[in-house]
Amino acid sequence: MSAQKQKTMRAVVQDAFGGPEVLRVREVPRPEPLPTEVLVRVHAAGVNPVDWKTRAGSGMAGVLGQPPFVLGWDVSGVVEAVGFGVTTLSVGDEVYGMPWFPRAAGGYAEYVTAPARQFARKPATIDHDHAAAVPLAALTAWQALVDTADVRAGQRVLVHAAAGGVGHLAVQFAKHLGAHVVATASAGRHAWLKELGADEVIDYTAVRFEDVARAVDVVVDLVGDTHDKTALRSLAVLRPDGLLVAVPAGVSPELADTASAMGVRVTPFLVEPDGPALTRIAELIDAGEVAIEVEEVFPLEQAAQAHAHGENGRTRGKLVLRTTPVT
Repeated sequence: MSAQKQKTMRAVVQDAFGGPEVLRVREVPRPEPLPTEVLVRVHAAGVNPVDWKTRAGSGMAGVLGQPPFVLGWDVSGVVEAVGFGVTTLSVGDEVYGMPWFPRAAGGYAEYVTAPARQFARKPATIDHDHAAAVPLAALTAWQALVDTADVRAGQRVLVHAAAGGVGHLAVQFAKHLGAHVVATASAGRHAWLKELGADEVIDYTAVRFEDVARAVDVVVDLVGDTHDKTALRSLAVLRPDGLLVAVPAGVSPELADTASAMGVRVTPFLVEPDGPALTRIAELIDAGEVAIEVEEVFPLEQAAQAHAHGENGRTRGKLVLRTTPVT
C-alpha cells in the first residue's frame, strides 16, 4: 500500500439531502486517533432508520448540519491504532460500538475514530456482519427497558414493530428481564417472534392492538404517531401509572396532555453511546440468550440500495454494509 493510499479511505459521502441516489463512495482523508481515542478498521456497518431519515434531511440532520457528511453509527471492526492514554483496548482487538451518536461518526467508511470507552469487545460467537447490526438497535432497546423503564420480572411489556432491528432485540431483552412480552407485527413474523420469547403476538393489520392488549406496564413504541396514531392509541393499553417510551419522534403536546388526563406516563427517548452496556449485551449474545437477525448484507458501494430496501418498512431484523467484498 502506498503512503498516499494510507492517508485516505473509501467512504459513503452525500453532498446534498435527498433520496438514496445521493449516497456515493469516494476517497476521503483517513482519520487519526486523538488522545483517549482508537482508530478502528471497520469490517461492517449497520444501517438504521435514523440513517435514511438523516440522509433525507430529518433524523439527525439538525445535529450533523449541512452536507457533505458520512452517515453511519453502527460499526464492528478491529483496533488499528490507539491514542495516548488508552488502556482498555489494544491494537488487534475486535470491537463494536455506536460512537459519537448523535454527532457524526462516519460509520459508512473503512475507518472511524472515537473515544475508546464508546466501544466494547465484539461478541466472540458472531461475525462482524452480525456484530455491526447490534449497537444502535440493542442500546436503544436496552436503555429503554433497563435504564428508562426499569422493567422488572412479572411486568407486562408491549413492543411495537417487534420484527424490526430494535424490536426483535427489545422482545429478547424484555424476556431476559422476566417480563410477559406482547409484540405487534404482521402475521408472517409471529412464529419467529415467539421463538425469540414473545408470549403474545398481535397482528396489527388484522385487529386494533388496543382492543387486544390490556394492563400493560411498559410500552416500547418504535412506530410513533405518524403511522395511525400508534403512540396515542397505546395509552389506552397502559395500567394506571404505566409508561410509554416514545422512541421515534418524542412526545407531542397532545400525547403529553392525553397521558396526563388518563393517569399514565410518557417519556421521550434518545439512545446514547454506552460501552459498558455493550459489554453486557455481548455477554448475553455469547451465552446464547440473544440472537441477532440480519436480513441482508450489502457491499459499501450499494449503500443506496440498502437505504431503499430499508425504507420499504418490511425488514426483518437489520441491514448491514460490509467494507470488504461480499461473497
